[in-house]
Amino acid sequence: MKVKMIIAIGILILFGLLASDSRLKIVHYNLKSTKVSSNIRIALITDLHSCKYGDKQNELIKAIDTQNPDIILLGGDIFDDVIPHEQAIYLLEYIGGKYPCYYVTGNHEVWSGEVDEIKKNVMSLGIGVLEGTSEIIHVNKSAIQVSGIDDPSLFKLKSDGSNEIDQLMAIQKNMDKHSYQLLLSHRPQEVKTYLTYGFDLMLSGHAHGGQWRIPYLLNGLLAPDQGFFPKYAGGIYKLNNASLIVSRGLARESTIVPRIFNRPELVIIDISN
Repeated sequence: MKVKMIIAIGILILFGLLASDSRLKIVHYNLKSTKVSSNIRIALITDLHSCKYGDKQNELIKAIDTQNPDIILLGGDIFDDVIPHEQAIYLLEYIGGKYPCYYVTGNHEVWSGEVDEIKKNVMSLGIGVLEGTSEIIHVNKSAIQVSGIDDPSLFKLKSDGSNEIDQLMAIQKNMDKHSYQLLLSHRPQEVKTYLTYGFDLMLSGHAHGGQWRIPYLLNGLLAPDQGFFPKYAGGIYKLNNASLIVSRGLARESTIVPRIFNRPELVIIDISN
């Protein structure tokens, strides 16, 4: 009887350790496209929320460097509205000096009341800020057009009546049809709208992986703006002739509800012919 109890307690402890594991992991996705002639590697970072990954972010920086991305995309909520910005700045100072990087806002940056200052700081570190704008990047003889839009919460602060549709239309007018088209946007639940503008790949975060997961049974329990059992909690979604990739993000100490079976992740995407 005692042996069975010890085994049961051991199983419960192991289950708890696995469920609460918050170590950083690297997740890989592979995509094919006739629009590229050679491999392009993208690192997607979302929902850092100014959380700490080692001394001056050395754990996260090492993970990025080992993957040697061609481009780094920052999908919003890199900064938090409560936690000081120091840890986010450590990361951006490093990657902005080493890799081509592009950033879009998330809702927490808007909620901080410092979104304009954050954008200026990001640009000062050599990182492009996408706000209804695009950049064509040439990587290994292939062209990829990276576009991005602001978080919808930002438009509530504006008095000119502008919205994310205006930014998407501005992007569409300047699309190079020969380049691989990528959209960086914080919120995945708007994907049906994004699909109408001709993007090949859409990258988002925001959902935090649905916070609680049960491997192979439940992809996510609860996500912002999607509610319970979110459709786009994290992973890759094939939609018509396009793909949506949603990062589970990097938030740890900023979350009130702990992550369960939902390790924070650095997303690596390889696009090849």
